[in-house]
Formats: sequence, structure tokens, C-alpha cells
Amino acid sequence: MAGSDCSGGAGVEADLKTFAAHGVYGMAAITAVVAENPRGVVSIHRVPARRVREQIACCLEDMPSVAVKTGMLLSASISNACRSEISNVGFQISHFVVDPVMVATSGALLLEKNAICALRNLIASHADLVTPNLDEAEILAECKIRTASQMEIAAVRINRRFDCAVLLKGGHFHDPRWASDFFCDGSQGRWLRAARIRGVKTHGTGCTYSAAITANLARGHSMLEAIRRAKRFTTAAIRHAHRFGPWMALDHVCAMPIY
Repeated sequence: MAGSDCSGGAGVEADLKTFAAHGVYGMAAITAVVAENPRGVVSIHRVPARRVREQIACCLEDMPSVAVKTGMLLSASISNACRSEISNVGFQISHFVVDPVMVATSGALLLEKNAICALRNLIASHADLVTPNLDEAEILAECKIRTASQMEIAAVRINRRFDCAVLLKGGHFHDPRWASDFFCDGSQGRWLRAARIRGVKTHGTGCTYSAAITANLARGHSMLEAIRRAKRFTTAAIRHAHRFGPWMALDHVCAMPIY
């Protein structure tokens, strides 16, 4: 459940590429049509909530147990529609991952301000894992994050507030050596680090990361192992990024895991 990115680097397009790379079958409920490229977002067209509900119902009708992720939900009505449909078929869903998309890499707002409460309700009622970046974590935890210790505090606060596991992504920290994320599930806290890849500027890493986690959960891995595998996959997609003139885009094929 996410927006469509016409440039293919983020949103549903990145999700489906990631699912295919992991050998799982992907379906999509489009919440918005986004005109964008790696330079930034040009426009966003919201899909009516009723049409989102119909898509979700069609995807989940008579399906076996599935893993589900959300990306850009954009509005309160769409968040509420997702929550309603998931409530109707919750018994069919084995894992529910929420990527609380609020702000694009370019800085563009991807969630209407009046939709934050509805997104919080969706997380609290259904999420097994929420994967905020630093900006999104500040909104969910209602605190500033400027240091690694503040990341840990914010992750614990989100875990307690929403009663779900948290992967707080620290890739936007200006650490020249490491891209560090913090995982917290209420019983343990773990740092996950990968060497920062210099010279690559692209978008869609958050979508790809959360989609890879969802795919690995669908394949039966534990939460922490799914995250570890997803981080390796995302790092490889960055390392092998396509270069189209001034543009760069993640390479989901070269990052493909071998099962």
C-alpha cells in the first residue's frame, strides 16, 4: 500500500522490484500517483480512499497468509481505509510493516498534516514493525534527535507508545563512515551498521529497506534477521546504483540475494 513513483526509484515500483529480487510475489494498492524524479517531487495526485479500499480487498480476497507493508498513505481517509480493511482480514496477515512516509529525501512533505493522527492509530492497532527515518521518528516520539543516544531514547519511546518493534533509520546522520540504524522491540536494543557509500545520491532507500524486511519476514526469517538481510540488500542496491547522466537510481537486480 503505497504511492506510485513514475521514475521507478521509490514507492510501489521500488517495493515490487525488491519483492521480485527476494523471490516473493508482490501485489500493490496504489494510494497516490507521484510525478517525481531523483531531483524532487513535482506533483502528487491522491487516489480516492474508496478506490484504495477496493484495491486492498481485491489483493487480499481468498489469499493465504501474507506479509503487508505500507508506504505513503498521504491522507487521513486513506490511512483509515487501510486500517479498516486490515481489520476485516487481519487473520490472513502474518506480518504488518509500516514505513511511516512523511517526508521525502528531497524534503517534500508526503503526508498531509491532518493525517498524522490517523497514521498513529494505524501503527498502534496493527503494526508489527515501524521503520521511521529521523524526521519521522521525531514526529512519532515527539522529541528531537541529534545524537545516537537520542536515537535510542526515541526508539524506546515509540516502542512503548505504539507497542510494536521499531527500526529507527539513521542514514541521514552526517556520519562519514557509517550508516547506522537502531532496532528496539521492547526486550532488546541493537545497532545495525553498514559502511557508508560515498558519491551516491538517490531516493527510495527507505521504501526498498522496508520492502526487503517485509519480503524476508514472508520467507520465514525472524524480525532481527529479516532486518539484517534487508540492510545488506539495501546497501548493495546503493553500491551498484544506476547512473543516468545526472541521475542515480538504486539497482535492485545487482543487489539480488541468492536463495
